Amino acid sequence: MPIQEVSDQVRAKAPLIKQTRDEINKVIIGQDQLLDRLLIALLCNNHVLIEGLPGLAKTLAVTTLAQATGTAFSRVQFTPDLLPGDLLGTLIYNPKQGDFTVKKGPLFANIILADEINRAPAKVQSALLEAMQERQITIGEESFGLEEPFMVLATQNPVEQEGTYPLPEAQVDRFMFKLKVTYPSKEEELAIMRAQAVNPANSVTPTITATDILELRRLNTTIYIDPAVEEYIVNLVDATRHPQHYNLAIDPYIQYGASPRATIFLAQAARATALLAGRAYVTPQDVKNIGTDVLRHRLLLTYEAEAEEIDADALIQQVLATVEVP
Repeated sequence: MPIQEVSDQVRAKAPLIKQTRDEINKVIIGQDQLLDRLLIALLCNNHVLIEGLPGLAKTLAVTTLAQATGTAFSRVQFTPDLLPGDLLGTLIYNPKQGDFTVKKGPLFANIILADEINRAPAKVQSALLEAMQERQITIGEESFGLEEPFMVLATQNPVEQEGTYPLPEAQVDRFMFKLKVTYPSKEEELAIMRAQAVNPANSVTPTITATDILELRRLNTTIYIDPAVEEYIVNLVDATRHPQHYNLAIDPYIQYGASPRATIFLAQAARATALLAGRAYVTPQDVKNIGTDVLRHRLLLTYEAEAEEIDADALIQQVLATVEVP
């Protein structure tokens, strides 16, 4: 598609995107980056892992997004006694008919909130992550396709690790973003307190439909990425695997670098960042903006990094600052 035609379509969709943002911002104050990443993942047909302390509006942000998009929403509180059937659904025997009927589980929705995903055992996590990957669920001998849009937003608490089941690296890699939610500023917290007096029910009006989301997803795939920017994305990921090739002294701290999935997600997310900004083309800054959130959960660090209290974010910042920008 010619870039001028793409640009016209992007401009035509801009009011819809702004309206959705404004509606969500009636409830969520001071978490602009979190909301941006949720919208980007929605446009990219992907999933998000959100890490943060209790009370930082993680759950509220997800429920508000579902309300604003007018899509079917389901919340699952993960606990140690949860079973795969509690997520997927089960077969129920009907003694009158002498057969089984399917009772669908909470995953048969558009936006799924998997609250405290690391509190459920591995077999439950695997059931969820398989549905994320395959976009279908098998109950008994019958398979059911999941309705689009389908998006999983999982949360976890970084502090309370007792009695939890950490997600394996291979499963964490399936999430487009891993977001770290931090405390609001004093000014934002004051605005939150005042907003509760005005809109205590945290209600929003749907501004965008499932059809709109699918149209935006198709538009997102047409956003132009220059070959030089594509090469920049590949270099960023390669720098996490071979830092010495880029004059980076971080090799002792990285056991394994990012996978090719990181390259794909960086390109997709950069396109969506441009679309949300009202542009039909990607800039290197778009890539930088989402780089940390795409890469932080894809680096496996060494014991040296842990001993020196060096985290993935610090290493990614060095990569972003060093790799040559086109």
